[in-house]
Amino acid sequence: MKRVLLDENLPHALRHLVSNSVTAAYAGFAGLENGRLLDAAEGAGFDVLITGDKTLHQEQNLKGRRIALVTLSAVNLPLIEAYVAEIASAVDCADPGSYKRIDCGQFQRRPKSTRS
Repeated sequence: MKRVLLDENLPHALRHLVSNSVTAAYAGFAGLENGRLLDAAEGAGFDVLITGDKTLHQEQNLKGRRIALVTLSAVNLPLIEAYVAEIASAVDCADPGSYKRIDCGQFQRRPKSTRS
C-alpha cells in the first residue's frame, strides 16, 4: 500500500477518507513548500503527495522523482468527498515521477443577498 502525504492546503479530515495518508503537519513538514516539501516527503518514504496547488507540477521537475503528485482542483472537503474513489484510483495507479489532476469542481461563493 502506498504512503500518501496530504499537503497543508488540504483539509485535515481528508486523512480519514484516503487510505494510508497523513497530513504534512503531522509528518513534521509544516511550512515546507514546493521542492523542499517534495524532497522531505521522498526522504521520509512517501509515495504520493496529494495537493491543492494547481501549479506545483509546472514549478517542479518530477522527472527522476521517487514520489508521484496528485493535484485536486478544489480544497473544500464537501467538494472533494464525492471524488474519493477517483483520488484512491489515482494513488493506486501513481508511478514515481508521475502527475495526475483530479477535477473536483471549484468552490464558488454565493452572491450576496440584495435584500432591501
